[in-house]
Amino acid sequence: MAKSVDDLASGESAGSADTADLVAREEQVFGENPLEVRESDHYTHEYVGGFVEQWDDLIDWKKRYESEGSFFVDQLKARGVKSVLDVATGTGFHSVRLLEEGFETVSADGSPQMLAKAFENGLEYGGHILRVVHADWRWLNRDVHGEYDAIICLGNSFTHLFSERDRRKTLAEFYAMLKHDGVLIIDQRNYDSILDEGFSSKHTYYYAGEDVSAEPDYVDEGLARFKYTFPDKQEFFLNMYPLRKNYTRRLLREVGFQSIDTYGDFQATYKDGEPDFYIHVAEKKYVEEDDLADTYSSAVHTARDYYNSEDADNFYYHVWGGNDIHVGLYETPDQDIDTASRRTVERMASKLEITPETRILDIGAGYGGAARYLAKTYGCKVACLNLSEVENRRNVEFNRAEGLDHLIEVKDGSFEDIPFQDNAFDIVWSQDAILHSGDRPRVLEEVTRVLNANGSFLFTDPMAADSAKKDDLGPILDRLNLDSMGSPGFYRRELARLGLQNFEFEDLTEYLSMHYGRVLQELEAHEGELANKISDEYRTKMKAGLRNWVSGGKAGNLAWGIIHARA
Repeated sequence: MAKSVDDLASGESAGSADTADLVAREEQVFGENPLEVRESDHYTHEYVGGFVEQWDDLIDWKKRYESEGSFFVDQLKARGVKSVLDVATGTGFHSVRLLEEGFETVSADGSPQMLAKAFENGLEYGGHILRVVHADWRWLNRDVHGEYDAIICLGNSFTHLFSERDRRKTLAEFYAMLKHDGVLIIDQRNYDSILDEGFSSKHTYYYAGEDVSAEPDYVDEGLARFKYTFPDKQEFFLNMYPLRKNYTRRLLREVGFQSIDTYGDFQATYKDGEPDFYIHVAEKKYVEEDDLADTYSSAVHTARDYYNSEDADNFYYHVWGGNDIHVGLYETPDQDIDTASRRTVERMASKLEITPETRILDIGAGYGGAARYLAKTYGCKVACLNLSEVENRRNVEFNRAEGLDHLIEVKDGSFEDIPFQDNAFDIVWSQDAILHSGDRPRVLEEVTRVLNANGSFLFTDPMAADSAKKDDLGPILDRLNLDSMGSPGFYRRELARLGLQNFEFEDLTEYLSMHYGRVLQELEAHEGELANKISDEYRTKMKAGLRNWVSGGKAGNLAWGIIHARA
């Protein structure tokens, strides 16, 4: 008698402990050196009969049904999806689930063994006859016909592609098969955590079989070799490419997806080291320029909401100086914050050759103090890009009051997607803003895109010291709602990768704790008069945050200074 997937929640299980004994124990073939097997096509030799028959013990259908809940169904229904192409069908869990939820579903996979098992499971659970297609992702339009409202690629399957060309070609095929407003849902292991912190798993969501282990046998930047051990002592292996989260997001953007939301273990908010899996929901629908805010990453949304708040605006305007709201260079410990902050701008400008013909972009421009100094001093044109509409309105007012609005353009936007043409600027300038991004490599890629061939990138950023441990930064990261900070070494490596190999770092770290100490003094000295402008809660949290910056700087865990990078 056929069972439905709903039966799983009440105790039914898709896997059969006796099934493997009925199948010849076919051997996986990796050759003499398995660690050298890094080929996109090799998965067809990895999913041998015995492994496929036991796959449903590894990914326990009952537990997966309970842990996923309605996440994927809700994502699809919220977008009005009717037709779905499941390109990594595996043994059929999601295809069966989608069919029972009323979606028109086509099931594709590159492994004929997996498709045979999926077809069998479809009949067993609900009596469904799956529309199965044996297809290679790189030629998906050849093997599968039609357009779909959604494509799902789940089960960490995309990591079977080892070639950069194969990954790009596959995503292009997915994109082409989606309707104009279609959505791609693709998941992956948290390889960032595995590569950077070592393997750990909550064993909660995907690999949920109680009597099966799935652990890395070997990991480097180009290979994650996992070993799967079953109760009968059989061992199987999969060689996969360890995709980093932001790399996958970048590929999705570059192939044309307009909006990408990334969830950690089905949650919208998470810290990067915590999830076992990431799920990327990428929309093909074209986003008009006026709606770009809808595509901001969660980190950018957090920063935008913060700087748009009345408390933050009043704090930076009344306490920090309201002009150059950045770290200052102090001649004396009690020097005026605004004067010290202006010295930073002057020090940075002295490193550049600026003429009236120089085109400058200031990313994270705040109230536009640096732009006004540059325009007034050199007669050059400056574009200010900033995500806070509240700060941008003040910027426009200040520029008009000083008669500089003809030289300064103020634009709402995120530096993760800079809304300017390639090669548009001679200089990109930034002060203490990039730390707010959750995807700093993306910011640097955008910077180098809009810089001309002989351009300069000049910036400051509160950073982690190269020697700092993540645990040392905990209070600061928690305050910023971030999982990490950049470091001098990080910026040197990433900018060199992007062609800016002439890298100069003027280490001015001593001023970081001095500056935050001065801001704390000003806040405490004027709390009485600020009470009706800035809430008690904000002031309390800000004082705690400022003390963390001061102690972090004095402990040697932080770095700050002026970075000048050129081709």
